[in-house]
Amino acid sequence: MRHRAPAAPRPRAARAWTGAAVLCSALGVIAVCALPGGNGSVAVASSLSTVDTEALEPLPIRAGQRVVVPAPAPAVTLPRSEPVGIAIPALGVTARVVQLGLADDGSMEVPTGARPVGWFDQSPTPGELGPAVLAGHVDWDGQPGTFHGLRTLQAGDQVLVDRADGSTATFGVDRVAEYAKDEFPAGSVYGDIPGAGLRLITCGGDFDADEASYLDNIVVYASLSGAG
Repeated sequence: MRHRAPAAPRPRAARAWTGAAVLCSALGVIAVCALPGGNGSVAVASSLSTVDTEALEPLPIRAGQRVVVPAPAPAVTLPRSEPVGIAIPALGVTARVVQLGLADDGSMEVPTGARPVGWFDQSPTPGELGPAVLAGHVDWDGQPGTFHGLRTLQAGDQVLVDRADGSTATFGVDRVAEYAKDEFPAGSVYGDIPGAGLRLITCGGDFDADEASYLDNIVVYASLSGAG
């Protein structure tokens, strides 16, 4: 399961600013939706009502006039709270969640045993802005791991993560992908996203007996769909 992981998370303000976008209208007028504040925060322009532009004739724009488009609704996220359990109804599995850090070689640690699932503690907690990263074994010492059937998940399947504050973050699967370990896409797994996401990682592909390791990684991409 080993792959290189970022040594430290990016600042939350940087993650928020990366997700902001500056849009331009069809008339070529600058349209501002967000600006970085002087203290590192993000200042969002006030919202305006939406107009059906197809039903209107083009309006004359005076020189120097600035048009502000509606700002996108802020992504729904949860306050920080560490994960303590996980359930994947489609696979019929539940497991406790333990904390993972970085190994000496810079790769993410892996859980000890078939059943625990590990949360990478340098990623957001599940429900926070950004991708929370959880890893589990496909098998361990001859027995199936909690993530043994991960590759069979389908878009729309649910993943429920219990959090230390007593809440449960519910995620919907977006897609499942398989990558050779030497082509692991760290950017799409650990990189900034505009909302709260989840990444589930396990091993896949053929087993290399000489290296005692699988050749691929399975990654499930999911997005926050609710909380309770």
